[in-house]
Amino acid sequence: MSEAKPGYARPLDLKHGRIDMSHGAGGRAMAQLISELFARHLGNAYLGQGNDGAVLPAPVLDGQAARLVMSTDCHVVSPLFFPGGDIGCLSVHGTINDVAVMGAKPLYLAAGFILEEGFALADLARIVESMARAAGAAGVPVVTGDTKVVERGKGDGVFVTTTCVGVLPDGLELGGARARPGDAVLVSGTLGDHGVAVMSLRENLSFEAAINSDTAALHGLIAELLATGADIRCLRDPTRGGLASTLNEIATQSDVGMVLQENAIPIKPVVAAACEFLGLDPLHVANEGKLIVICAADDAPRLLEAMRAHALGVDAALIGNVTNDPNHFVQLNTTFGGRRLVDWLAGEQLPRIC
Repeated sequence: MSEAKPGYARPLDLKHGRIDMSHGAGGRAMAQLISELFARHLGNAYLGQGNDGAVLPAPVLDGQAARLVMSTDCHVVSPLFFPGGDIGCLSVHGTINDVAVMGAKPLYLAAGFILEEGFALADLARIVESMARAAGAAGVPVVTGDTKVVERGKGDGVFVTTTCVGVLPDGLELGGARARPGDAVLVSGTLGDHGVAVMSLRENLSFEAAINSDTAALHGLIAELLATGADIRCLRDPTRGGLASTLNEIATQSDVGMVLQENAIPIKPVVAAACEFLGLDPLHVANEGKLIVICAADDAPRLLEAMRAHALGVDAALIGNVTNDPNHFVQLNTTFGGRRLVDWLAGEQLPRIC
């Protein structure tokens, strides 16, 4: 066994130990948890300041003063570990993406943990290590955070809240109210992977081919798209509610309609089969590493080329167009030759999915 750090009776038992109420009480045990687990994996100069907040440099982008963009997200996914990811990397990717789709460069993350008494330290270490890998790969450090512990039975293992701050250059305006009739609707890849991966594990289902979550940070792909100089109106990541709810939201914000082509929407056969088995519409299923792009129609080809040249966009597709429709309907031309309404998700189709 390793030696205890000064001030601590003995090091954390990360193999067999459990969270207890003292880990959230603000005393020695909490300081040890932060020092030996969180700071060990997430440590950097800003987090190392050790204060109630991190002092950060003034926002500058390409030598010019820039605007701040901030987003926060709570993560309650069940199960905590799923094919292709876990709550740790998901909490990093999801919040980075919310900032990136605004056209901003993500800079810093904050993380808050609600831990349940009795939660295994080995699982917590696994989650924090996953967060550290995801933040490191994205180049977006966790600079501040907080930890609380609730009594056994009053939580569900661990909940994670992350906040991301980024910088947005002057002159760049992206948003859901900017779609115009005639615009093209693009997606960066196959839909429904994340939601089906989580649900399949939750229901103990197996299929002929593996279904993995698509969780990923999209800011690198988005930077490549912005660098093309194309006229991009709006970027969104279709998480809860899937493609259907996201496009309905944009249509309402922009006072337009949309028409999609079913045979153009990329969905893996195994995901389509799983959705049919589970009674789900893949257009309503959550994604955590996919991008919707609304752009001027003339710029669609070069944006598709840029996406397909990136590892996260190899299955990118043009799936429809924006229409003049005061009813804000999103419609789908089906493979059978008919047309159906693609409505908002009603109720909670897949709870605890992110």
